[in-house]
Formats: sequence, C-alpha cells, structure tokens
Amino acid sequence: MKSLTALLFALLLVATACASDDDSSSEASSDDATTESSGDDDDGEDGADEGPAVDSITLVAYDSYPADDLDEPNPLQIALDEFTAETGVEVEILNAGDTGTMLAKAELTAGNPEGDVIWGIDNSFLSRAIDAEIFEPYAANGLDAIDPAFLELVPNHEATPVDFGDVCVNYDIAAVEGAGLDAPASFEDLAANADQLVVQNPGTSSPGLAFLLATIAEFGEDGWEDYWTELAEGGVSVTDGWTDAYYGEFTWAGGGDRSLVVSYGSSPPFEVLFAAEPLDAAPTGVVEATCFRQIEFAGVLAGTDAPSEAQALIDFLISERFQTEIPMNLFVFPANQDVELAPEFVDFATIPESSLSLDPATIAENRADWIDRWTEIVAG
Repeated sequence: MKSLTALLFALLLVATACASDDDSSSEASSDDATTESSGDDDDGEDGADEGPAVDSITLVAYDSYPADDLDEPNPLQIALDEFTAETGVEVEILNAGDTGTMLAKAELTAGNPEGDVIWGIDNSFLSRAIDAEIFEPYAANGLDAIDPAFLELVPNHEATPVDFGDVCVNYDIAAVEGAGLDAPASFEDLAANADQLVVQNPGTSSPGLAFLLATIAEFGEDGWEDYWTELAEGGVSVTDGWTDAYYGEFTWAGGGDRSLVVSYGSSPPFEVLFAAEPLDAAPTGVVEATCFRQIEFAGVLAGTDAPSEAQALIDFLISERFQTEIPMNLFVFPANQDVELAPEFVDFATIPESSLSLDPATIAENRADWIDRWTEIVAG
C-alpha cells in the first residue's frame, strides 16, 4: 500500500514529516560543525583546506529505502552523489529492516552506533527513540522551511522531520467490485469484511502500529479492543511487515486473496506511474476515514565518529535538492514546504482533510501496553 514493479515499490515505499526560535541556533550549530570538520592550521593559514575529517559516513535506513544500483543509480543516490562531490564525504546506505527492527538495533547500539545518521523513525516510534537516547541533538540549517507542526514534536532538536504521509487502508477496486461489494468507507466496513483485510503486526511494523493507533484514535480507550476482537473473529490476516502484506496477500499487488490492505495514501499514484500498461486511473482506492498521519525523522546517531559530517548530511537531507526527489522515489510528501510537487503525484495521492492522530506523549505512555493487549486479542 508485476514482480518487477513490486520489487521496486517494496524498495521505494513505506508507508508513513522544530523550527528553532530563530536562525541563530541553526547558524551556531553549522558554525560548530564547520569548525570541527575543518580543523586549525598549525601555520595559521586561514585559507588552508584540509578536507573532511572522514571520507565516508553511513546512513542507516529502513528496508524500503532504495538501495543504490551502480548501473542505474536511483535519483536519491544521484542527489547523495552530489553531496559527496560538494563535501568529499561518501554516503553508504545500511539497510536495517523495518522501522521497528531498525529502532531495536539502534537501541541496542546506542552510543556505539552502526552508522552516523538514521533515516525513517516516525512519530509513533519517536518518543521511544528519544528515551533510548539514540540521537545526538542537532538544530539543522533549513528548519525555517519545515512545517512548524512537525517541529513541535522535537522541541530540543533531537531529530529532524524529513517527510510525511498517511497510513490508510487501501482496496483493490476491481476485486471489491467483482465480489459485489461497495467500496469500503469506514472502520465498520472493514470489520464487516474482515476476512478480506490484511494488516501488519504493530510490534514489528511501522504501518501496523500506525493502524493500531488509528483504531485507538477512532474508538477510544474504551472501544478499540472490542473493534479488534471483531476483526480477529472475522478472520483478519496479520503479517510481520508491509512488504509481506502488500506484495504477498493483497490481491492487486501480490496476487493474494485479500482485497483490503493497510498501506499508504500515496500507494495509488505509484500503481499508476509504474504500471506495466498505461493507466488513466488508479486501480486501488483509499479508505480516507482510516488514515493516520505519519511523520518521519532523520537524526545524528549518538556516538558517531563523524559528528560534523553527519550534521552536514542532515542539512542536505532537508534541502530542496534532496527533498525534491522524495515524492517520486519514496512516495511520501517532503517535509520541506518549498518543494513543488509533481502533478502526477498530486493527482492520484490521497491527502485527507483531517487525519487521525494521537498525542505523542500518550503514545509514549501507552504504546507497550497497547501492543501487548493487541497481541492477546489477535494472536491469542
């Protein structure tokens, strides 16, 4: 939320986006970074250029971040190559699995990280990441272009918003019509057709957790468990991650037997733009009432051996140059509000007028308990 298309989208997608009080903190951080990376010349020659302290850094990313192909570099990698040309610092991508798995690894290695920058911690996992102290706070240059609502989630600059989207239930239009069903429009419609729905485990999957949070936001603390009981008794299917659900059990993309899947509001435009045969309309639809806003962050990993270079990469990741490539390659929306979206993306993506949400503090306080209770209900 077609094998060649499936492989590409599995690598591209996922899913699930603090301005400083003034520009001085960002400028100060940038100045500090410059000072640390340039060093002092023993002879006092201000013009000497010693180059970067390191020649490569590692960007830790979730499994749907596209890997580099030496024969056909993807646009995100081409942008990173420009960063390398400008700074002399190469960026290596380390695939760390689904967001939940990636965070678990980062928690275990906090202070002695596998990489230097991490990409893809979303707002449903953010408080957990902050509590685990995996981030080295940094006020990036360019925060004035980021939506202030996103920045409010990281008031101490623990991480930087890089993109946003909505986790929503998608449906296979032809399969639903072929079964003589009306297009689903509500959570109740999903429960009535639970044997057609595949979701992800919220303990291991970012979209799975977002969908659980959506049901809690919709039905409240007193009603969400009853809703999931209804889904479980109705035959809902559960996978560990998004790829297995979308490209395994979903009728449209995976040839499975489930016509409803938890995916993203931006899944339909991908299906149009990368269809084997040209399409005038999306083959999949979105149940807007189920959409939960997901904001993703990147951050400097605490304990990095290259803090100045890591900070420079964060600056680049929210620059217009890099952010311009996000919609058509990760199929989420850029956090940088100055980026103009391609018409093809806007025409087919779903942007709900009002997405479901929960206060991050409430998520932090209850996440573990909610997942435990969900497991008891759904997995027995």
